[in-house]
This record gives sequence, structure tokens and C-alpha cells, in this order.
Amino acid sequence: MKFIKKNVPTIMGILNITPDSFSDGGKYNSAQKALRRVRQLEKEGADIIDIGGESTGPGSKNVSLSEELKRVIPVVKLIRKHSSIPISIDTYKAEVARQALEEGANMINDVTALRGDPRLATIIAHYKCPIILMYSKDKTARTSGKEVHYKDVMKTITTFFRKRLAYADRNGIKNIIIDPGMGQFISSMPKYSFEIIARLKELKSLQKKILIGISRKSFLGGKIEERDEISAALSAIAYINGASIIRTHNVKKTISCLKWN
Repeated sequence: MKFIKKNVPTIMGILNITPDSFSDGGKYNSAQKALRRVRQLEKEGADIIDIGGESTGPGSKNVSLSEELKRVIPVVKLIRKHSSIPISIDTYKAEVARQALEEGANMINDVTALRGDPRLATIIAHYKCPIILMYSKDKTARTSGKEVHYKDVMKTITTFFRKRLAYADRNGIKNIIIDPGMGQFISSMPKYSFEIIARLKELKSLQKKILIGISRKSFLGGKIEERDEISAALSAIAYINGASIIRTHNVKKTISCLKWN
């Protein structure tokens, strides 16, 4: 993973090309708008762009394969024509991953941790690309708003990752980043997300790079447009506690808060 920095956080800028994303749905729903956004994120200091063509939050709807391809592939092509910035594709669909990787994407971000499409593991192994495996209380990409209770949330997440890493290993996948999930992916109860940030170092035992995606999540409270500062502050704490990659909507503010250079 040559594009993952050492000794300083790697910043992953979020690019949602969906009409229903909770934070910025519809803002970048054309290839040209998406490219302008990528240029802005690059200028602000993003190291990687994470492109999502399907929302996965509570109340989101399934997106057909053809529609997701229609949203994602032209954007990947246009970005790759004008920029060499590493591209992550936020998908669980094997065919979306395959076509995106063929067009120059560099890694896959799977919120289902290889549970959503049994063919994805074969694609990842074939292309030998990095994959992000995320913890989620739900087996599918349709995240629920359930009030899940945990006896020990970090023990649950660690056990989950051990099983998913074993599955990945059996399928020939070695290049793995783990994401403990945040907000509704954990529970509608905010306390668990805060606990994960505080106890993040416990995941270091898995010997994998850790990605954290706190940005603008509902557990932060308040209005969406007012969440960037607390997102950045908590991301800094997560970095101190072991996160290598920070996934964020507001690259400029996040970098300003981290202040590593």
C-alpha cells in the first residue's frame, strides 16, 4: 500500500456521487462536478479519494448494478484522465469493483466486509489490490437504525475481524485495512462509537492498518453542517489511538486539526 503514509495520517476525501447521501447527496451527481470536487480535495491535501455510488445509511435504498456502474465508472475514467490521485471505490458489488479497477481505481472499501457479494473476494484476490473491511452490525449494505446493545463492543468487533480476516486469507487476500465502523453501523446508541474511539488501540493486536470514518456521523449530534469541527477533533484522537487513515468530508479542517506538518 504505497499510498498509505508512514508516521503521519493518510487523509481519505469522501466523494459521494449519490442523490441520497445523508451529508452531500446530489452535489456531485455528474462526472464534471465530481472532477471539480476531486481537484478541490486534492488542493486541500487529500491523499486518497473514496468514491461511493450507493448510500448505505438507514433508510437508503438498493441501487441496481447498472445504475451504480453508470454513476461510478464515468467518474473514475474522468478522474484518472486528469489526476493520478489514488482512488478507493466504496462498493460491495464485485462487478463495480472489477470495472473500476480496470479503469484505474486502486482499492475497494466494502462496508459488508466481504459478506455482501460472494464474488468480490475473487476479484480482490485477482487484482491483488487493498481492501477495507468494515465492521457493521448488519450483514447487508442496508444499515438499520437498531438500538443494538453490547456487553463489550471492542471484543465483539475484534472477534468479527478475526473471522473476516480468516475468510479473506482463505480466499488469497492479504492487503487488508480494517474499519471498526461508526454511528449507525454500530448502534443507534452514540456511546458505543465514542467508546470505540477511546479504545481503538485494542485493534492493533490484529496487525492491520486502521481506518476511521467519524466525519459528520449522526452520533455526533447537532446539525450535519455543524459537525465538521468535532469530527476533526475526534479524528485526531483516533489517530493518536492508532488510526492510520482518516476518512473525511472536510479535508481542510481535518488536516488543520491534526497539524502534523
